[in-house]
Order: sequence, then C-alpha cells, then structure tokens
Amino acid sequence: MDLFQLETFLAVAEERSFSRAAARLHRTQPAVSQAISKLEGELGEVLFERSSRDGTLTDAGEVLREYAQKLLNLRTEATGALGELRELHRGRLNLAANEYTCLYLLPLLDEFRRQNPRIKVSVQRALASRIPDEVLMHSVDLGVLSFRPEDPQVRSVVVFRDDLAFVVNPQHALAKAGEVSIRQLGTQNFIAHNIASPQRQKVIQIFNRHKTPLRMGVELPSLEAIKRFVEMGNGVALVPGLTLQRELEQGTLVKVKIRELQIERKLRLVYRKQASLSHAALAFLKVVEAYAEAHGDPYCFQTERSA
Repeated sequence: MDLFQLETFLAVAEERSFSRAAARLHRTQPAVSQAISKLEGELGEVLFERSSRDGTLTDAGEVLREYAQKLLNLRTEATGALGELRELHRGRLNLAANEYTCLYLLPLLDEFRRQNPRIKVSVQRALASRIPDEVLMHSVDLGVLSFRPEDPQVRSVVVFRDDLAFVVNPQHALAKAGEVSIRQLGTQNFIAHNIASPQRQKVIQIFNRHKTPLRMGVELPSLEAIKRFVEMGNGVALVPGLTLQRELEQGTLVKVKIRELQIERKLRLVYRKQASLSHAALAFLKVVEAYAEAHGDPYCFQTERSA
C-alpha cells in the first residue's frame, strides 16, 4: 500500500467514477482500475461495490477512506513543515561552547534572532576538548573552539581573533606601567583557571624560557571568578581579551602589555564535514559571514584547510 494507491482510491470514492477519477489524476482508466485492484489484493478486501456504476464504497472501503484521508493529510502537513524549515519559520539551532567562547556568540545570536525570530536557539555548555565529539555525534549543529580540531571529519572556520591579556587591579603597582617584561612578574601571584588548556601550557613555556617563575597561588573554576578576585586585589591574571570589555570600560581592571608574551587566540566555528547542515545552521553561518564583513577585525570568516 503506497500513497499513490490511496490517492487513487480517494479520487474514485470522491468522484464516484473510475473514469472521472482517471481524468482528475491525469491517468488512464485501466491504470486507475489496476491501482485499485492491487490495493484490494494487498488489503484482502473489496473496496467498491462492483455491481454499482457510481463507485459506491463497501464497508471496508468506508473504513479505509477515513484512514486514507488522514495519511494524505499527514503528507501535506509534512511537506508544509519541510517548507517552513526551508523558509526558517520553524526549526532549532543547537550550538556548543564553553564559558569563554560563548561570549563571542552573543552578538551573533542577537543578529540571528533578529532575522529568524521563530528559530529556537540552544547553546550547550561543554568542555572545549569534548566539542568536536559532540559535533560528530550530531548532538549539536555547530561548536565554537579556541583551537584547531585534529579530526579530519570536522571542518573549521576562523571567525574571531583574540589575545591573551594581562590584567591587574587599578591600585596595583603595575597598573600605570603600560608595559612590563616577564622578568618583572616572577613575584606576582597569578589567579589561574583550574582547567588546563593549550594556552596555559604556552604561557608556562614562555616563562620557563625567560627563567622566570610562574606562581599560580590560586586556581578558580570560572573566568568571572578570576576577574572578580583580581578586582578585589588578590593577584594578577591572564585572561582572554574578549572577556574584558565591561571591566576595562568601567575601570575595575587595567590591561598591561607583557613585552615577551603576545599570544593570539583564534576562535573557530566547527561542524561536520561530510554531513548536510540544517537550514537553521546554514542561516547562522550566513549571519556570521555577513557580520564579519560588516564589522571587520577582530571578526572574520576564513575556512581552514583540512589538516
């Protein structure tokens, strides 16, 4: 039993004639008769009174008519729903980010929602190391990373350039220095994140290269906590520049340049290389590209070649 057979069955029932049903469906009458015979054979029931010329339904035909109409209505509904997805009148966008990279998403999501208010957006907080797996498992459409994924099944697009910033309390002795050298920081108490990262390892290596101790006296679980603790005068910190806009504007933290420590961080959108993206995800990528073109540096949109 297929939808064409049911459509033919309903046409005969509604037209009360095999010939009129054939004309309506742009089929020959023998083709319509054959479709009905095949349907009756599959169901094991006679659907039309053969003694009647007006296509009168049998009891079995009356039962099938209701269900056939429901099935064809569902087809119409499904086609309409898919059309709404294409036109972005419904759908869902699932993203994965960590505490830091989520800040990059906020202005993009604001623009995306302005253009597509009916699309539901969900941002899942995830460890950066787990995001490529979440993408490949189809748990999310897109992920945001501060490192280039190694898995060749994941495609990456550089979308933002950031730096690692050294910040102190406004009353700190180095607040008015403007620029310092690493050797001046050997006695400082650094407030660090308690999750290891590639950037943290780079910083440790640079301090080692300059034979300067890196004293991480306090480790905290979030960037917000680190910034608040530095504001209270409990030490200094290295944090992503993206996270500092409010504090620098309000003057609660001061950014000081470290001469020998210039670490650029590239944020990337990542997604499955061999899979079709949802209409919502494709629309989001278009928003990201257009936003980068309109605003320029530090926003960008550069597809990376596979490793």
